[in-house]
Amino acid sequence: MTHNISVNQNLVDMEYAVRGPIPRRAMDLQREGRTIYACNIGNPQALQQKPISFYRQVIALLEASNNIQRERNLAKLAQKQSDLFEENGISLIPTDVIDYSEEFLHKSLTGMGAYTESQGPKFIREAISDFIDIRDKNDVVSDPDSIFLTDGASDAVRRILELLITGPNDGIMIPIPQYPLYSATVKRCGGIEVGYYPTEEEDWALTPDILEEAFQNATTKGVNVKCIVIINPGNPTGAILNKNSIDGVVNFAEKYNLSIIADEVYQENLYGGSFVSMASTVGSRDIPLFSLHSISKGFTGECGHRGGYMEIRNMPTMKDSNVNLSELLIKQATVSLCSNTVGQAIVYMMVQPPKKDSSTYNIYTEEKNTILRELETKAALIKEIFKQMEGMDCFGDTGAMYLFPRINSLPKKISDFDYCMKLLEETGICTVNGGGFGQQPGTNHLRIAFLPSVQSITRFLPEWIRFHNRFIQSPH
Repeated sequence: MTHNISVNQNLVDMEYAVRGPIPRRAMDLQREGRTIYACNIGNPQALQQKPISFYRQVIALLEASNNIQRERNLAKLAQKQSDLFEENGISLIPTDVIDYSEEFLHKSLTGMGAYTESQGPKFIREAISDFIDIRDKNDVVSDPDSIFLTDGASDAVRRILELLITGPNDGIMIPIPQYPLYSATVKRCGGIEVGYYPTEEEDWALTPDILEEAFQNATTKGVNVKCIVIINPGNPTGAILNKNSIDGVVNFAEKYNLSIIADEVYQENLYGGSFVSMASTVGSRDIPLFSLHSISKGFTGECGHRGGYMEIRNMPTMKDSNVNLSELLIKQATVSLCSNTVGQAIVYMMVQPPKKDSSTYNIYTEEKNTILRELETKAALIKEIFKQMEGMDCFGDTGAMYLFPRINSLPKKISDFDYCMKLLEETGICTVNGGGFGQQPGTNHLRIAFLPSVQSITRFLPEWIRFHNRFIQSPH
């Protein structure tokens, strides 16, 4: 092609450090035969986290529903000839899983290969509403008609920001450091990122002053701030917001008539901490709220199946119109036809697990607890070795799947990007530099996802200690 073409500059300007130059260099090294420890992205099953058996058994039957009767027949045969099955190592899908799958197909009516309702099947949205009400124990109940099934939480973020950003002066308040999906999507939609900075030394807590300062600085420059994003537990920090911080956000949003996007995809990744949902805190107050959840994180780890949901509350009407924002969200959903049906099914299983006191529930609970215990163990292993690294501090309770240590003693003219790239090239440990997420000017960080196996982490930690203490003391 010999001629040039103009493109959307917002797409050219987008950045996504999680898959940026350091991970790309890691792929090159891996192709050369180097051992790489992928700690750059929250992608559990890529790092050998086992899928929840219940999810995969149900999906297998939903995708091949003709096998349901065969599995029933095999279950009956096994009751009569159990020795034959045990001797040959044949494991069967439990009958309660077969019942669950058949009930799902009965409710879905159309099976897995057809489009569903654009918002997602009503019975799945009803199950999500029940899940939210049980979680929050709130007087304001969830409405199934205000729930949208999405292709992961990222899809929901895109939909919301496409709706809210109407011009180049529209601002979205984002925590710094932040998950770069937000800055990239704001850039793509042509809006302005308005960063606010939680206090690192106070475990990434938020105060009204922090929010006020960011808001006033933006409005002084002519920015029309429309929304504030909260990520809880945090990405990249892993920090769990306390009740005072969340109350402060709600009061602030009410004061300035802002919408709230509550990214709560890590609400299961608490490791002894406590999760307070934004919906439970907003309660009956008239504050527009978008709450997001996903099957990619928690203990589920089904990133590739792209399932999630968005719950909306208190939607306002459009300016100069009596059309409610919820109607535009429905229109968006209809244009996309529907989210993928396997993701929908796993969302349903996430909020509607096996019935208690069944053998399947016991296996499901043990697998869930094992995954969360291992994550907590791996986080503790890494956090402990920071004490052996000169000038390395890590603040906040551990949540989500990440640690975000501050590197206080880098040599002059050396950035956290330089550190992370050299760490990768010398040890094979692939992390993401703090600059890829945003950080207080003059500070340096890195984000490490604690997803590799305990064996891998135990193997690379001594190398990291040696690298770190040598790197920060050597002239550059």
